[in-house]
Amino acid sequence: MSTTVNPRRPQRTGVLRTKGGLSLRLDVRAVVAGLLLVAVALAAAVALIGSGDYPMTPDEVIGALTGGGDAGQQFIVQELRLPRVLVGLLVGAAFGTAGAVFQTVLRNPLGSPDVLGFAQGSSVGALVAIVYFQAGTVAVAAGAVVGGVATGLAIFLLAWKRGVHGYRFVLVGIGAGAMLYALVLYLMTKANIVEATRATTWMTGSLNGRDWDQVWPLAAVCAVCLPVVLLHGRPLRMLEMGDDAAHALGVRVGRVRVVALLAAVVLVASATAAAGPISFVALTAPQLARRLNVPRFRKGAKGGPLPGPNLVLSALMGAVLLVAADWASQRLFGADQLPVGVLTGVLGGGYLLWLLATERKAGRV
Repeated sequence: MSTTVNPRRPQRTGVLRTKGGLSLRLDVRAVVAGLLLVAVALAAAVALIGSGDYPMTPDEVIGALTGGGDAGQQFIVQELRLPRVLVGLLVGAAFGTAGAVFQTVLRNPLGSPDVLGFAQGSSVGALVAIVYFQAGTVAVAAGAVVGGVATGLAIFLLAWKRGVHGYRFVLVGIGAGAMLYALVLYLMTKANIVEATRATTWMTGSLNGRDWDQVWPLAAVCAVCLPVVLLHGRPLRMLEMGDDAAHALGVRVGRVRVVALLAAVVLVASATAAAGPISFVALTAPQLARRLNVPRFRKGAKGGPLPGPNLVLSALMGAVLLVAADWASQRLFGADQLPVGVLTGVLGGGYLLWLLATERKAGRV
């Protein structure tokens, strides 16, 4: 097995060849960035498991995860805290991947499920289950999935005109989001005080109280949808050059766009069902992943990084952002005092203002 470096992009791209004639092109910078994000995610996960009313050192956490420690430590780690961390990692990965797909297909850095109404659709589905059916946790999650997927299908149908085009899709999504948010407010007025409190807590977005019942369904969805998206990574990269160029290179533009967006919609709906509509992770993770992968800027470009969906890096970055934000909310405000959705909203809102300022300075908005 040997590695050949591409002379046009030294220290960046390599080709991995085997004796059987198989070859795999590797982006060295992306591999290094991915390994760094994995290490940060694992470190943040261990730190989060060790936080709480019963603090534990990293050695104690690792020991409890590998079967060591006393019975109390094993129960705290494996039954109470590990599911919360796994939900955070999966939700962050789902949001990050979905955000990368939306931004790539729509060719807009502001294209995000937060902006396009999918979170509001899931909120409507969850609120209907809470207000009209007094549903339990599983039924509320099912309502959120149904609401998110139904919203996605409705936006597809309304935006479809000989295919799905980015500008029309964004406009329809923003309009749908505004209408659905009005419906959320209406449902809140129909709820009693107990239902309204429960709905408000859910809509804030939180990892508090998450257990294995949320881990396994979300893991199953990610196991199906993430490979579907990753298999379309190369066509998605070509779509960034425009539909005509992608079509000339043999990409089935309509099929790739529909399959990728549908998989992203299911990921968003399932992640929202598991943890609530946690804001701005889907918006910020792909942008940060892209900047981490390509720090240099294209000569002559107006401030934008080189293109590429960076799907794996976006998933890892989303997982890091969500787990790190949950750990920070506990360390700064005490356990269960500040839902993680509040912190991501504050930080993501600041990032959105910076992104808008950058895009405006570059003349793109």
